[in-house]
Amino acid sequence: MSKQKKKTAMAIASMTGFARSSGSVEGYSWNWEAKSVNGKGLDVRCRLPQGFEEIDVEARNATGKTFKRGNFNLILTVQETSRQSQYQVNRELLDQLVETASRIREGSDEFDKPSLDGLLAVRGVIEPISESEDEASQAARKKEVLSGLKDVLAALGQNRAAEGSRIAKALFEQLNTIIKLCGQAEKLAALQPDNIREKLHQQVAELLDAVPGLPEERLAQEAAVLMTKADVREELDRLQAHIEAARALMEEGGVIGRRLDFLCQEFNREANTLCSKAADVELSKVGLELKAVIEQYREQVQNIE
Repeated sequence: MSKQKKKTAMAIASMTGFARSSGSVEGYSWNWEAKSVNGKGLDVRCRLPQGFEEIDVEARNATGKTFKRGNFNLILTVQETSRQSQYQVNRELLDQLVETASRIREGSDEFDKPSLDGLLAVRGVIEPISESEDEASQAARKKEVLSGLKDVLAALGQNRAAEGSRIAKALFEQLNTIIKLCGQAEKLAALQPDNIREKLHQQVAELLDAVPGLPEERLAQEAAVLMTKADVREELDRLQAHIEAARALMEEGGVIGRRLDFLCQEFNREANTLCSKAADVELSKVGLELKAVIEQYREQVQNIE
């Protein structure tokens, strides 16, 4: 019989991160910037320079294959490095300007004769000469830019993983605090029946003195109802089950953010019920501390993928 391979736990990744990647090819230099923040799903926005719009779909697909959650901004900048720019005079526009200036001067002596420097400074008179590129050069440049995209997404993944490791450490510490507080609540809950019984005994004695005809059986029934309402063992049992589920998810790793977020809601629900049922001050204090730690835990969970 072949031995089953032990499943390797995946790391927890944050949804926030930033990375850069740059390079050059055939007279061009390019730079990628990738930024991600928290998001309910996957949202990718690309800002690409003119002439590179066609890689938008490929950039989105590559991001979707690498990540599962987060709002992403991908920014590409491209600059020419080795080519010498050439310019030409837009003679048609220049002639129009000269003719217009001459007509204005004929009607008034207040205007000076336009200078050549002034005319050439008008936008559009001097224009760059665009050089056509062959398809092979364009394809090579596109290939290098997409290779840079792959690098920046890999760097972003490493950045998110490093941040995720820090978050995971905080999550385990907070989960241990939740376990400790649940243990304290369990000890206090075990004392609740005795505390309730003693308090009710005093109250019953006072009631019997005030109303001698009040049946003791009726008072005993009311006492039993109060003790049942104050029983928090079910809440503590469910909290323990949620703790075990959360720990299992965190040890499993991977894309667990949504499932942990659901568990946080369950944590909070049980903690609220525990506080409402608490029959003494000490258990109420522990319940409030528990709610505070659960809220801190939930805030951290919001950051993971």
